[in-house]
Amino acid sequence: MNFRFDLPWAAVAAAVLSFLSALTFRFWHRRRVARLSQLGVEAAIERLAPVGVRRAPVARAVRVSAAIGLAALAYAGPRWGSGTNMVRTEGIDVVLAMDASLSMLAQDERPSRLERMKQDVRRFRASSPGDRVALLAFAGRSYILSPLTTDDGAIDLFLDNLDPSIVGQAGTAMAPTIVQGLDLLRAARGGAGRALVILSDGEAFDDRAETLAAARSARDAQIDVVTVGFGTEGGATIPVPTGTAVTEKRDAQGEVVITRYDPSLLRDVAASAGGEFIAARETDKGARIHQALARLDARQRDVAEGLSRPLRTAWFLLPAVLLLLLDSWFADGGSVEQLRQRFRFAAPLVPLALLAVFGGTARAQSVPDPLDLFKAGQFARAAQRWKEQLATGDKHPSTLYNFGTAMLAADSLDAAAEVLERAATVPDAALRGRALYNLGLAQLKRGMRQEAPDPRAFASAVSAYRTLLRQSPADADAKWNYELALRLQKQQKGGGGSNNDNNSQSQQQLRNPNDEDKSMSRQQAQQLLAAASREEKETQARKQRGTKQERPPGGKDW
Repeated sequence: MNFRFDLPWAAVAAAVLSFLSALTFRFWHRRRVARLSQLGVEAAIERLAPVGVRRAPVARAVRVSAAIGLAALAYAGPRWGSGTNMVRTEGIDVVLAMDASLSMLAQDERPSRLERMKQDVRRFRASSPGDRVALLAFAGRSYILSPLTTDDGAIDLFLDNLDPSIVGQAGTAMAPTIVQGLDLLRAARGGAGRALVILSDGEAFDDRAETLAAARSARDAQIDVVTVGFGTEGGATIPVPTGTAVTEKRDAQGEVVITRYDPSLLRDVAASAGGEFIAARETDKGARIHQALARLDARQRDVAEGLSRPLRTAWFLLPAVLLLLLDSWFADGGSVEQLRQRFRFAAPLVPLALLAVFGGTARAQSVPDPLDLFKAGQFARAAQRWKEQLATGDKHPSTLYNFGTAMLAADSLDAAAEVLERAATVPDAALRGRALYNLGLAQLKRGMRQEAPDPRAFASAVSAYRTLLRQSPADADAKWNYELALRLQKQQKGGGGSNNDNNSQSQQQLRNPNDEDKSMSRQQAQQLLAAASREEKETQARKQRGTKQERPPGGKDW
């Protein structure tokens, strides 16, 4: 059931308060008996005092003490079952188009134009938490980093990894960026205000008329455009890391490039779109962006914050109130028979009322928790439960990951690989890392199974573990399985050895997440990292040869 309290100390206090309440009743009863004893002999007291005055109020003490304890338990915040927290936010839809060209590495703004831009984006997000934000990175072409989302974790992840290498084509082309940003906003549903924010040094080398035409189409689509400048008009050189050294960017003639902030293009784009231009000299550009967009109509939206255990205070608070009402009835002279007569017509409705109050929790309890099923080794049943949750509209990434992991544990490898591939793209870095590990494990098992092995599975496993090691280079289990996947891939290409023998030996070497022996020698780790480095360099070289682009217009690639 996964029962817990928000305030565990209050749950302990509930027992203490109930005990103190019972002691209080005992104390006052003994004092009353002592006072009555002073009125005369016992026979006289029996004739003068009401019936039962010397009797201990055990029933009342139980009712009141239980009510106090239940109220304290309700205050402690009892939780069990599963549910989804919904938070109502208000905001607009914003596409942040960020210049990731080489010129943004210039250090005429400290620490660099690129880092200063990231800082201002984070300030804007802090001032507008309800806005849905999409991220575009652009240089020679435009690249969507994130669709419209309110997930700050995803946005921070993409900002942390933003650099000129993420786009893959040098130069600066602003027109395609405006078009792609407008397409994202046109596809957005709802009546919230829409805005495109372009953050750049303004040094673009594509057709200026085409850029201004794209800006005018934003005005026609009633999408606000805000342009934000970075850099200085005096300019600076562009540092280019080459191995352990840092050199200065040079053009095709060998001359050192000086990149300069160009406010004219950014100003003209904002004017053509009927928007606002924020100059590079502004100190807090994040706040200025927020002010520029404040006039747009915000829209209320419900945002799911993920699965949680719902608060179950009614299970404790309602019985406490009923006990106090019952105690008041008896204190005013009511009897059990009178109570029965007054409520004999309402008695059939009591079960219906209880069902209405506790129905949601009862349903949650009647359905087995898939996590408990997984822990009990019932992987297929756990997978079925998580699949049902996804079918009923649960879009939380952890549910998708759990479903894929349960399918992997149940040896449904093909289905597990398909689900884990989807889970490996979620914004949560920790969850994405676990999904990548299990995806690589599923692909390894697919390649090593005795019946119908998939010849492409080892390459997929290598790709999954390589991606994971970029994120978590110290993961010893991932390193171990990555090395195994590389070796099996090479054996498959070379055709050496018996497949059955190789698969049998590899199955014994495979590292599952729950293996107890997870040690790796320093020499093994160094050999593996060297192999991974060589493999990565070869892969990047092949990609560069295969995706080599022509120089942008004018021959300028920064």
